[in-house]
Amino acid sequence: MTPTSSIAHAPSCGLSGALPVRLIARLDIKGANVIKGVHLEGLRVVGQPAEMAHRYYADGVDEIVYMDVVASLYGRNSILDVITAAARDIFVPLTVGGGIRSVTDIIAALRAGADKVAINTAALARPDFLREAARAFGSQCIVLSIEAKRRGPAAWEALTDNGRERTGRDVLNWAEEAESLGIGEILLTSVDMEGTRKGFDIDLISAVRARVRVPVIASGGAGFPDDVADVARATSCDAVAIAGMLHHGLETLPSLKTALAKRGMTVRL
Repeated sequence: MTPTSSIAHAPSCGLSGALPVRLIARLDIKGANVIKGVHLEGLRVVGQPAEMAHRYYADGVDEIVYMDVVASLYGRNSILDVITAAARDIFVPLTVGGGIRSVTDIIAALRAGADKVAINTAALARPDFLREAARAFGSQCIVLSIEAKRRGPAAWEALTDNGRERTGRDVLNWAEEAESLGIGEILLTSVDMEGTRKGFDIDLISAVRARVRVPVIASGGAGFPDDVADVARATSCDAVAIAGMLHHGLETLPSLKTALAKRGMTVRL
């Protein structure tokens, strides 16, 4: 059962009364560790998934995303034991990504305690997999993970394998196609901004937001509360995924929510 949460907002702001933007802790996992890099490269260990997930849950995170960053490379997902342990006493939605290649993989993730699965590499290799997955488990369960690399003005390419492989696919067209196949949400990561703490690629998120109706999670670039407030205001994204800002102690979730409320954003306390 999910604990009851309260809502806080600044009465003087025009965003007052709007739906809260979900704050999602993103845990990129390699082996037994949570790792973090810049532009999805130079990965360094920053902590242990169990400790970090429990801390963020206690601090009031809205959701947690677990991404196995080497699963597609090695052809397996090795974090299901982590999900099973987390699901025992963490009662917010859990999303699992990395190495989800088949209906069997989705079943395994859901049995481990995941609420949703994020799919990238396998979907680009065979888009009909998204349709099959949505029909079998419901759109609300299927998240399209997009790793976007800017290739020119208003042009981004979808990458796979944690940003290691090019696909030649245009991100905007791919997002639109994936929505037509039945996905329920998009986790949109800017490879250019990821890990930089310089703010989000607002052009990218706005462009995708304009092409689809499903919820969009902005990921890649959060360094300060203003970055989160700016992307929410400018793009009308539905959620913001945060990693390094939390992992490195630049902000805690309570301090971030307080800062956002002062900036006129509606947040869950």
